[in-house]
Amino acid sequence: MPAHSPYGPAVTSVLVIEDDEVIGRHLHTGLRGNGYAANWSRTGANGLAEAAHRRHDAVLLDLGLPDIDGMDVARQLRADHPDLLIVILTARSDEIDVIAGLDAGADDYLVKPFSLSVLLARLRAHLRRRPADAHTTRRPIQVGDLTVDPAARRCLAAGREVALRPKEFELLAALAGQPGIAVSREELMAQVWDANWFGPTKTLDVTMAALRRRLEAAETNPEQPRLPHIATLRGHGYRLEPPPD
Repeated sequence: MPAHSPYGPAVTSVLVIEDDEVIGRHLHTGLRGNGYAANWSRTGANGLAEAAHRRHDAVLLDLGLPDIDGMDVARQLRADHPDLLIVILTARSDEIDVIAGLDAGADDYLVKPFSLSVLLARLRAHLRRRPADAHTTRRPIQVGDLTVDPAARRCLAAGREVALRPKEFELLAALAGQPGIAVSREELMAQVWDANWFGPTKTLDVTMAALRRRLEAAETNPEQPRLPHIATLRGHGYRLEPPPD
């Protein structure tokens, strides 16, 4: 839920963590000019302190910070604020750096230079998909020993909590709602990100890989739960396979 602020009763609050004076000022001014409540920190330490002190809906995080590596800041933010939207801003365009950023806990990334209009469109797309949306009225879904509860945003394996990041949970909920049914990449991108999403589909691949690792780890708990398997359908998408009887 957007934070209450002097800008109005329900303004989205964005924290910018960027050491570059020109970029930081441009983002801070541009966000405020478009109706966001924006705060700007110039170091990783100050950004983490600001995030701990005040609730934010989203963080725009530069990787090249002067004191702490941006990847470490992303990991700490994700650990401390599981539902926070984190968008990495980086001059590193190599795929391995993008994947590392997403694995560190980011929801998305933008490669510098980028336009303010593209950034604002990405923010709107992500914020439309945050937890307070239509999923909150749905009942828990049971597939084998896996329970996915969209209203509570909880995932349980034989009664044990499985910690998932926001996009991992939404991706699992999208598949669990249609067990045994093939779901295309386009449909998953529309459901989990946005119908008008124009970012890289690599985001889906990285999120899917992380989700699979978490489900595989959950299978090793003492109860040995019977969990579904996510099958890859080459050239199409994915299917959640219920465990065999």
